[in-house]
Amino acid sequence: MRRNMIETIMGAVVLLVAVSFVIFAFRTTSLQSANSGGYELLVEFDDASGLVTGTDVRMAGVKVGSVLSQRLNPDTYFAQVSLTINEAIKLPSDSSARIIPEGLLGGNYVALEPGGADDYLSDGGQIQFTQGSINVVDLLGRFIFSAADLSKPAEDAQ
Repeated sequence: MRRNMIETIMGAVVLLVAVSFVIFAFRTTSLQSANSGGYELLVEFDDASGLVTGTDVRMAGVKVGSVLSQRLNPDTYFAQVSLTINEAIKLPSDSSARIIPEGLLGGNYVALEPGGADDYLSDGGQIQFTQGSINVVDLLGRFIFSAADLSKPAEDAQ
């Protein structure tokens, strides 16, 4: 009987720790509603690989918003990405956006770089200057093949 009581108490402790962890995770993550306290901007990228709904939008390494949605523009075949930006951040109209990898194996995020214009982007505005994501594996493949091509004439000359 004593063993059953100890197992029951240990099970309750494990459940309490699991529930505490879930509550902690929800409170510390920035899960917010789609447009809570910010304004929406539209950005078009030639390649939006690695972006999903909820991806960070950062300026100087600090999170200032998130990705709301993405879709394909049927006219230009570019990826249209909707961003929500903190209302305290005012972006000049000539600001730029880039998709940057977080690390070699990590995901991507949208990096904003403010311009120098006197007027600001408003809700529903569009960032004109963009750079899409860079495929690191593709770049490495190109580098390896170009290095192999460069070494061939040297071998043939000998």
